[in-house]
Amino acid sequence: MRKLTLITVAAALAAMAASAPAHAQDTLKIAIGQINNWENQAPTLGQDAGIFKKHNLVIESVGTQGAGETIQAVISGSADLGAGVGVAGAMRAFSKGAPVRLLLPAFTGTGDLYWYVKSDSPIKSLKDATEANTIAYSTNGSSSNNIVVSFTQELGVKAKPTATGGQPGTLTSVMSGQVDIGWAAPPFGLKEIKAGQIRIVARGSDVPSLRNQTVRSIIVNADALKNKKDAIMRFVKAYRESVDWMYSDPKAVTMYAAKIKVDNEELLRDAIRDFQPKETMQTDKMADLDGAIRDAVKLKFLDAPLTKEQVTEFLQIPPR
Repeated sequence: MRKLTLITVAAALAAMAASAPAHAQDTLKIAIGQINNWENQAPTLGQDAGIFKKHNLVIESVGTQGAGETIQAVISGSADLGAGVGVAGAMRAFSKGAPVRLLLPAFTGTGDLYWYVKSDSPIKSLKDATEANTIAYSTNGSSSNNIVVSFTQELGVKAKPTATGGQPGTLTSVMSGQVDIGWAAPPFGLKEIKAGQIRIVARGSDVPSLRNQTVRSIIVNADALKNKKDAIMRFVKAYRESVDWMYSDPKAVTMYAAKIKVDNEELLRDAIRDFQPKETMQTDKMADLDGAIRDAVKLKFLDAPLTKEQVTEFLQIPPR
């Protein structure tokens, strides 16, 4: 009788578990600068592929004009996370007491960003630019901002740095003559390059000190990291899984092409191979952190180097 009762109870519990509603998925909000860039697609493509759902997460993504807007969204708490944020800008916000922490490295190196002019521009290289010319970056604190400042300080470029926001608006400014040298990242602008409407005059990798640095990151609101830690850790696992999937499954590029409405998948695959190989999207360590801190001071993003204690607090990268 006792054995029968135990079997009955076990069956009842199993039936209750089967009929109970699934645990509600946790929702995380992420602000993404230049949301259509391939290197910023892990949250959105991963969501579409069901990877975040597998980790019991729903990701609400919103695009911004660049790191400046992204950092502000994270500071205010309107976003839990921020993607595509320049490391120098994130360090500057942290050093001023903002509740931001670096959760993951997101892009190492600077070869994905390029600067261009109209095809009929007399500027053939950055050396041709004068004080009368303007050179674009997205927003203050962005990696494009960091690179442009490095152009002026390391390469002696004389053009005036000018914030132009997102890539479409920047292209309009260049084509209308409001800005002389625009900025972009593939796949944006490749069609115009192929059509002979614009010419590349520089790439971010032209700056020696930044070539091997982790320059962009995923940041997290400090309160969100404390109060939603389990969900944030699951985000990390899903983000890393999404990056691996993006480079292993050809369907990822097909989905990406549909998302950004590009009908030439081969063009996208070539751009990813040439500008954004997988090693640039490693998420395990900050490459050349000492150099990043040194450059942030030199470029006036930081008043002084971060202390060892500050670095420990700032970097919250979970081991894989």
